[in-house]
Amino acid sequence: MGVTRTVPAVSLGEGATPLVPAPRLSAELGLRVYLKCEGANPTGSFKDRGMAVAVSRAREAGSHTVVCASTGNTAASAAAYAARAGLRAVVLTPEGATAGPKRAQARAAGAQVLELRGSFDDALRCCRELATQPGFALVNSLNPDRIEGQKTVSFELVDELGGAPDVVGLPFGGGGNLCAVTRGFEEAGARPRVVAGQAAERATTWASAIRIRRPAHGDEVASLVEAGAVEVVSLEEDEIRMAWLDLARLEGVFCEPASAAALAALRSVALPDEGTAVCILTGHGLKDPERVPEDDAPAVEPRLDAILEVLNGA
Repeated sequence: MGVTRTVPAVSLGEGATPLVPAPRLSAELGLRVYLKCEGANPTGSFKDRGMAVAVSRAREAGSHTVVCASTGNTAASAAAYAARAGLRAVVLTPEGATAGPKRAQARAAGAQVLELRGSFDDALRCCRELATQPGFALVNSLNPDRIEGQKTVSFELVDELGGAPDVVGLPFGGGGNLCAVTRGFEEAGARPRVVAGQAAERATTWASAIRIRRPAHGDEVASLVEAGAVEVVSLEEDEIRMAWLDLARLEGVFCEPASAAALAALRSVALPDEGTAVCILTGHGLKDPERVPEDDAPAVEPRLDAILEVLNGA
């Protein structure tokens, strides 16, 4: 379901994100590990791949407003691509559940952001009702155009690696990206082992991007699990947090907390002794900088001896 030539496609240069070797994690896990850094997309998350298609199709269909429910990344992406297309964006977020930088992105791009006194599920329900109004288009991942765009990450991985990886880890929040990645590999004629990490405490998890009590694509994911195409593992908060810190401190890749569920998922399963694994890191760390542990920087005199005294722990 692509974009026709009737109306030019809406793009901000999404896709073609870095695939970074992770030597220290490779040594730990016992196979070649790569990090697919989707935070390098224009608004800092994987959502841009699908939003480019969804907003292009919405404009082509004559819509004047795109609507979405969001814990943050969808809001930022929808707002940016709507602005690019000359459309209005309406975003519904659960009250108090969205990271500040993501709200700022959406507002900066001109979106009308409303915080609902309810859950993400309430926000999505209201968006689906809004989308029945003339000229409104839903751009959550329930829109199949989103899935069509997001599956391109699988095509890229096959091209970059010269074939499909043996194992892929990624987060499981609403399930749309999990379905998209699996479909992309299937269409590329590949079937790697796909391991998805979800928060054991879905409704309250510290990793806000996957703080979704009932996944919108839950039934589809259950079917993929039953077919043996996907494994889903539940992760404790400390497992996600440690993976997040290790990605930055061991490999220099600062991702948002939910992205780290990809690495935590791989750490929680038995892996082969050789082969290739990819962690799909879905968003940039600056999406949620408040999660970085507080560490008061000591004030020192502007002298070498004073600085060395602190560095040497004297």
